Amino acid sequence: MSHASTATHTRGSTMKAAVFVEPGKIRLVDKPIPVVGPRDALLKVTLTTICGTDVHILKGEYPVTKGLTVGHEPVGVIAELGSAVTGYEIGQRVIAGAITPCGHCLSCLGGQHSQCGGKVMGGWRLGNTIDGCQAEYVLIPDAMVNLAPIPETLTDEQVLMCPDIMSTGFSGAEAARVRIGDSVIVFAQGPIGLCATLGARLSGATTIYAVDSIEKRLTISRQLGADTVINFQNENPVDVIRDLTNGRGVDVAIEALGTQSTFESSLRCLRPGGTLSSLGVYSGKLTIPLDAFAAGLGDYQIVSTLCPGGKERMRRLMNVLESGRADLLPLVTHRFKLDQIEEAYDLFANQRDGVLKIAITP
Repeated sequence: MSHASTATHTRGSTMKAAVFVEPGKIRLVDKPIPVVGPRDALLKVTLTTICGTDVHILKGEYPVTKGLTVGHEPVGVIAELGSAVTGYEIGQRVIAGAITPCGHCLSCLGGQHSQCGGKVMGGWRLGNTIDGCQAEYVLIPDAMVNLAPIPETLTDEQVLMCPDIMSTGFSGAEAARVRIGDSVIVFAQGPIGLCATLGARLSGATTIYAVDSIEKRLTISRQLGADTVINFQNENPVDVIRDLTNGRGVDVAIEALGTQSTFESSLRCLRPGGTLSSLGVYSGKLTIPLDAFAAGLGDYQIVSTLCPGGKERMRRLMNVLESGRADLLPLVTHRFKLDQIEEAYDLFANQRDGVLKIAITP
């Protein structure tokens, strides 16, 4: 592959980008196309999507700088490469994870890429501390650490879940150390919960319970590996689990929504010594009920996870898709152009029309 390019066709130009204006407002504006530094790459975005965390940003529940371009799930084509970047070429199809670690700091070298720089969530840069990818172009820092080539056998839409949703959902099962023969319950079957269900199955769980109130999501959950689905509007998941496990509880509970009620229910479904794997992004106060936690004496483990990033993580996730062991295309329920981003946010934030994930094309 060619050495770094010094392409100049984008310099001095502007692009369309969705930016955070103030709580309740994300707007499409014109911004300068980013200037590429030595270790960076500029991607022409071909596909991206909206995440639940973006909705927290929209609502002002998660703070970002006003004027920041949002979005952290890029699929694209390399438009320009920094002078120090080798091993890639202009026009190559790639993805980058929502987490873009530097690869050099103590946290990265210790395997904690999401906490890059020794800062909480330090690896989550796109759409958080630097401009994100809901735009025509996005600058990817530390390109040689983060750019993962897309296999020719996979389409852009097939890999759209890899940068965040698939990686996060899988990390829920991985962090809980799901073992062959385990029983697992997954609370909420949104995109991340559905991927957590799939991750539990691929990790070896042989009894998987999925909880939601939307029948379409429960149907997809069965397709991805759930053995039993529980509609919490019709029955209490804690009572169901106690009954189905003869009072024992499950080995692992994965909480994929980020509310007090689902966190507490997850804890109440565990067997003594079980693991609660928390994936939700919480707003407000989170409390642990004394009785459900056995006053701290039940040998429970509570683990939280921010999905790992970097090109090797992305390569592995695409391997899963290329192998045919997973098909996440059913998660893409709606498609919009970047010019319709405000309409897409309105649909996604209000969870109308059975939306799961929205594919955004510039």
